[in-house]
Formats: sequence, C-alpha cells, structure tokens
Amino acid sequence: MMRFLLNLLWFVLGGFVMGLGWWLAGVVAALTIVGIPWARACFLIGNFSFWPFGQEAVSRRELTGSSDFGTGPFGFVGNVVWFLVAGWWLAIGHLSSALACFVTIIGIPFGIQHLKLALIALAPIGMEVVPRERLHS
Repeated sequence: MMRFLLNLLWFVLGGFVMGLGWWLAGVVAALTIVGIPWARACFLIGNFSFWPFGQEAVSRRELTGSSDFGTGPFGFVGNVVWFLVAGWWLAIGHLSSALACFVTIIGIPFGIQHLKLALIALAPIGMEVVPRERLHS
C-alpha cells in the first residue's frame, strides 16, 4: 500500500512531467529510424519515471552476468551519442525536480529518486527495469 501511495504522489507531483519528457525523447528518436535503439530505452525509462517506487534500474550486464549488444562497445557508443543529443537535457530536468523536492522534508525521497533518474538519463542504453523483489531474492 505504501508503494502505491508513493507512486501516486510521485506521479502527481512531477513524475508525470518527467515521464512525458522521456516519452517525447523516445518519439523523436523513433521518428529518425536510426534512433530506434534509443527510443526503446526512452520508453522503458519513461515508464520507470512514471512509477519508480518498487522498481530498480540496473545494467543488463549485472542482471544477466553477460554482455549483450547494449552493454558492450555499441552500447557505450550509443550512450555517448545519447548524452550529447538528449541525455543531459533529461538529467537537468531531473536535477531541477530533485532540488524542488529537497526544499521540503517530505519531498526528500522523491528528490533522491530524481537523482537516480538523472544518472540514468546520462546513459540509459543497456539498462533494464526490474521489480525490487527480483533483485533481492
């Protein structure tokens, strides 16, 4: 029940706007055709940005124990391109939201989540969103 309440508050007080930002970046990337790999990451992290509590974003390499296309050299190059084109904009949005949340005591957990999302915004290729229970089982 607490997870639901935190996610609902998050969604209403800023998560919706940042999730839309991720989805907008995903639509723009998908329209370019060559940006489809980035679009997939945008929609995945966008959904996570809408409802982050109870989930965790982790590298697929950590999750599976092996490299794949998105966690190897191509993923690194993809993340560099992403950072230069859109990543830093989304990171700034999350950092601004985090600062707004930190102003209030009750907003501190939301600010921490925005900081996590700001780091993800810098390099989202190769990330996977999984339920927190799956990581600790």
